[in-house]
Amino acid sequence: MTFLILGALLLLLFSGMPIFAALSLTSLGVLALFEGSVDSMADAVFASLNNPLLATIPMFAFMAHIMIKAKVVDDLYEMSNTLVGHIKGGLSFATILSCTIFSTISGSSVATALTIGSISIPQMKRYGYRQRDTYGLIAAGGTLGILIPPSGPMILYAIVTDASIGALFLAGIIPGLLMAVIFAGYSWLQARGQESVQSQPWPGFRTVASAFRKSIWAVMMPPLILGGIYLGVFTAGEAAAVGAVYALAVALLVYRNVSVADLLDCGVQTMRTSAMLFMIIAAAGMFGHAITIIRLPAQIMETVTTLGLSQSGFILAVMAAIFILGMFLETIAIILITTPIILPVMTALGINPIWYGVMLMINLELALITPPVGMNLFVIKGITTSSLAEVTRGALPYVLLMMAGLFLIWLFPSLSLWLPQAAGFGI
Repeated sequence: MTFLILGALLLLLFSGMPIFAALSLTSLGVLALFEGSVDSMADAVFASLNNPLLATIPMFAFMAHIMIKAKVVDDLYEMSNTLVGHIKGGLSFATILSCTIFSTISGSSVATALTIGSISIPQMKRYGYRQRDTYGLIAAGGTLGILIPPSGPMILYAIVTDASIGALFLAGIIPGLLMAVIFAGYSWLQARGQESVQSQPWPGFRTVASAFRKSIWAVMMPPLILGGIYLGVFTAGEAAAVGAVYALAVALLVYRNVSVADLLDCGVQTMRTSAMLFMIIAAAGMFGHAITIIRLPAQIMETVTTLGLSQSGFILAVMAAIFILGMFLETIAIILITTPIILPVMTALGINPIWYGVMLMINLELALITPPVGMNLFVIKGITTSSLAEVTRGALPYVLLMMAGLFLIWLFPSLSLWLPQAAGFGI
């Protein structure tokens, strides 16, 4: 029965049906079949949407739209480039540094890859970087938007698991920076081994200082939001409001390049994004209610007990399954389908949901650069004239690097848990 339900859901998703519709239809079908009534669905939908954390979604989305509209990324990349562009292979560092900072602004991997890629690809081609290496670097760098807070998928995971969003945000910082360092180190070694790669002339301290001053407003956003959470100045929900107000002030008072029409467009885009996510969350609440009614999580727990799986064995099996699903499904679908099923089992096995959440985010990063449905691969293909095969070849080494990063987080849980524990979160 388990395989029949999941098979029906996957079939609907593969047919191109929207996520919320597939989850809703599957849930209604399960309840109609096993209970003979769907009356309990209204309570499930209300319970899933009656969550204060949902307020963070439109505020972080509005913050991202405003900062992108103000074109702060141009100054951000210029600062990174003038700082390290004079080193051979330095443009690789500049690109990853820009991806790392911009991901804290956008919270979106696709937006990071699209925005940074549009600026950095022409520059890296100009200085002799091999095309497929450039594509792989930006596709992988874009994935940092999932892991480095504020992350949309992290917010969804926190809502589904009722985990602390502040703890999740802090837990993603060290692994996110670790992945950024791994990407930068590998890309630098790649560039050092190519004779065609040229370095830029050193622009001088005055130029570097000028570039830093222009980008300071973008650079200050991560410490403002994450530092406030870490120091207990405000909660994650309040941090979203602070970030939205900060972005609005920077756009209107510093850059002064955002019109009333731009603000209205940002508002409309925010409403569309938020409404879409709220519909999906409501459908996920229905799905979680339906599988609980038919005791699907309990059946999985009984199977795990029968097989004698340990924490490590269970995590290994789940990570392998999510990696395979990531080749075919979107990240949001994976979170909302798998988490309600395995959460009771994780609790019974004593698996820390924050630790698992970070590993899940890294696995979802892999989904963005693995064919046939790797979104970042299609983004890079869309802004270049290269084939999908060439982009995929460039991204392949980063798939292996992410797997190595995932292994490190599994082997050393403190890499993800130390910071939230130091901040006083009881996890």
